Amino acid sequence: MDWLLKDLAVTVPRTRHIVLLSADGLCMAQWGADKDVADRLAAASSGLKSLAQSVAAELPHSEGGVRMVVLEVDGGFFYLMAAAANSYLAVTADEGVDAGLMSQRMRDLVIRIGDHLASPPRAPEQAR
Repeated sequence: MDWLLKDLAVTVPRTRHIVLLSADGLCMAQWGADKDVADRLAAASSGLKSLAQSVAAELPHSEGGVRMVVLEVDGGFFYLMAAAANSYLAVTADEGVDAGLMSQRMRDLVIRIGDHLASPPRAPEQAR
């Protein structure tokens, strides 16, 4: 899976980190980040997804789903996109990234390999 994430990074200049995570914040694949950074990004992304769901629930006609979250911060951008059932794609990028290209390439990746990105819910006996 990591090579697919690398393809996204190579085609969008200024990409720093890419993390594929489960809805509960577990890192499933990464590019450009060591394990500690990837785990922190996955956990933070899960929290942001939960906050975005709370906001979405306040909108008329919303079912509370989150498709994409974009944050512009000092030094760059953070993107979080729903990838498949119970999984999300998180990307950090430096200032000057082409925001439209990043969104398009993330969406292309999700469409192209979406079924392979699904993270089935873990059974209680697997969590031990």
